Amino acid sequence: MGKFDWLSGRTATGGLRGKKLRIAVTVIATTGFSLFGYDQGLMSGLISGEQFNWEFPPTKGNPTIQGAVTACYELGCFFGAIFALVRGDKIGRKPLIVMGSIIIIIGTIISVTAIKPYWQTGQFVIGRVVTGIGNGMNTATIPVWQSEMSRAENRGFLVTLEGAVVAFGTFIAYWLDFGFSYINSSVQWRFPVAFQILFAMILFGGIINLPESPRWLIAHDRKAEAYEVLGYLNDVSPDDDSVIAEASVIIDAVKRFANAQTGFKDLFTGGKTQHFQRMIIGSSTQFFQQFTGCNAAIYYSTLLFYQTIFNYSKYRLSLILGGVFATIYAISTIPAFFLVDTLGRRKLFLIGAIGQGISFTISFACLIKDTEQNAKGAAVGIFLFIVFFAFTILPLPWVYPPEINPLRTRTTASAVSTCTNWLTNFAVVMFTPAFIEKSGWGCYLFFACMNFAFVPVIFFFYVETKGRSLEEIDIIFAKAYVEKRQPWRVAATMPKLSLQEIDDQAKDLGLYDDDFEKDNFETKEDISDSTSAENNGVFERKPTNIEEEV
Repeated sequence: MGKFDWLSGRTATGGLRGKKLRIAVTVIATTGFSLFGYDQGLMSGLISGEQFNWEFPPTKGNPTIQGAVTACYELGCFFGAIFALVRGDKIGRKPLIVMGSIIIIIGTIISVTAIKPYWQTGQFVIGRVVTGIGNGMNTATIPVWQSEMSRAENRGFLVTLEGAVVAFGTFIAYWLDFGFSYINSSVQWRFPVAFQILFAMILFGGIINLPESPRWLIAHDRKAEAYEVLGYLNDVSPDDDSVIAEASVIIDAVKRFANAQTGFKDLFTGGKTQHFQRMIIGSSTQFFQQFTGCNAAIYYSTLLFYQTIFNYSKYRLSLILGGVFATIYAISTIPAFFLVDTLGRRKLFLIGAIGQGISFTISFACLIKDTEQNAKGAAVGIFLFIVFFAFTILPLPWVYPPEINPLRTRTTASAVSTCTNWLTNFAVVMFTPAFIEKSGWGCYLFFACMNFAFVPVIFFFYVETKGRSLEEIDIIFAKAYVEKRQPWRVAATMPKLSLQEIDDQAKDLGLYDDDFEKDNFETKEDISDSTSAENNGVFERKPTNIEEEV
């Protein structure tokens, strides 16, 4: 028994097996990200509401306090994500999600029980921070747990699905805020805040009846439990040949991963592996996702409509437009499922940045001259922005960094990318209300410029990863370094490589000379073959005694 096994059984399945179990994993994982989206949209309709401003007087007409009350949640998420990244592997995926859901419930109770005049604003902020800690733990852990519980061919689709349900959660929050705006009591804000508990309880009730990641179990020398979980997932007995073969794949990958993993200092190295450049590219996706205006619009769309478009009139109409905004946001995620593996990452990034820049240009241009007709045009610009964002730059920063970073630095680089997301998220959510208050249409001009600034970054630095194995990405950056060319040009001209061609080029470039000499594989050919095979779901492994262990 492990230290955290008291939270729930590591092999519980709620009586589910095979396809039903995999569906349950997906449902619970997407519930966690729906909660993430709900929290993003929650404050948009509350922060300027009459009852909320009466209950929390400092927020009324004070954009700095409005920003702080909203953004403190992101600060909590940042520290929750840091905890998950530092301690998560020791605790395990399942207990961490259980803990995260409990923390969210506690934070929500703290927020919703704030009563005037008993330091209610401070209590509400503390509750928001605590809720953020739980959500930060969950958002850092759920994608890992889900990917390790899923078939390899489904992982890209599932990451995109997580992005889509974020929009669905925002959709629920906006319309719930609108519906309760008609109630002239504190229920107007208390119920929407308390509604987070429903998501968290579904997440809690689901995760305690689902198993731990078999990869985590194997990595912590709990192979018997891992075989049991793999048997449940494949609807076979734990000693079935398919379970033994899949466990062998995971054991080989875990051994290689453990020997290849490095510390943060290795992120700042260059050479053929280009660790630093690749870390910066991956993190830049999260930076630009925030500074191109997504959460300024998602968190404050109702405020944008109310202050800049309707000039502090028509608040309820602003709420309706916010709900329509969230509806369009949710629907517009659908094309991402079909385009991410057809158009590719690079083209979608370019389409998103250019489209978002044009959208905000429309909004600020319409607002330069303050007329009712122009205000309608500005609203169209905001709606157009969320359409482009939903199917491009919403999911891509979660898909791209794990692909662009090499195995040796993937975990640490992903940690930097996640922290970049929460810190920039906090900054944007914090300054947006004051920015809107002071500049009006200048807010839209700033975000338009940031989107257009993103375009050359994408064009000159982002490598297309569509249809490439992870080893091919390594070779692209190594060739770029050796040939003194830009990696995106190498990727554009280099044909798809076979496994043998990958092996040959890796040896010619000396790519693995220093990286994997201490691995448990007998030769560098073993490394290249096994890594390539991992991405295709097949391993040519060395003989092991794993059958005897079963």
